[in-house]
Amino acid sequence: MISYLWAESHNHIIGANGTLPWHLPADMKYFKENTIHQIILAGRTTYESFKRPLPNRLNMVLTSQSKDEFPDDVVVFHEVDEFLKFAKKFSDKEIFVVGGAKIFEELMPYVDKLYRTVIDYDFKGDTKMPSINYDDFTLETVKQGHVDDKNIYPHRFEIYKRKD
Repeated sequence: MISYLWAESHNHIIGANGTLPWHLPADMKYFKENTIHQIILAGRTTYESFKRPLPNRLNMVLTSQSKDEFPDDVVVFHEVDEFLKFAKKFSDKEIFVVGGAKIFEELMPYVDKLYRTVIDYDFKGDTKMPSINYDDFTLETVKQGHVDDKNIYPHRFEIYKRKD
């Protein structure tokens, strides 16, 4: 199963200069809870924003860069078809695609589930989430995030499943 996991602002921004334009610890916790002991796929820029392979996960990158640019324990793909062939071996597992925009756009026909954090604030940034036809998905759950002194932006966690 291929799932997307991302956070976006009210105006659909997902990045600014290779980083997140907000600080929202609740979303970082949500990301970790969902991806720990799982498989993640990122584009090069998203992967580089982690600074290192994320622990306790199988880290995969879809990039045009050489495999030599990445640590040995990172699985590198150069083509979407190469990743999809690999993903079939893990049909009993959930593979989380975690960004960026180009990867989300390329894998849109193959995504089964969406884990979206919506931040109810308009941020400035240089990367927007590609359009998703939500008519193809059913909203399964919505959980309101708690606003406090560390999580200052109103936010919610939504999970969608592709309709059969």
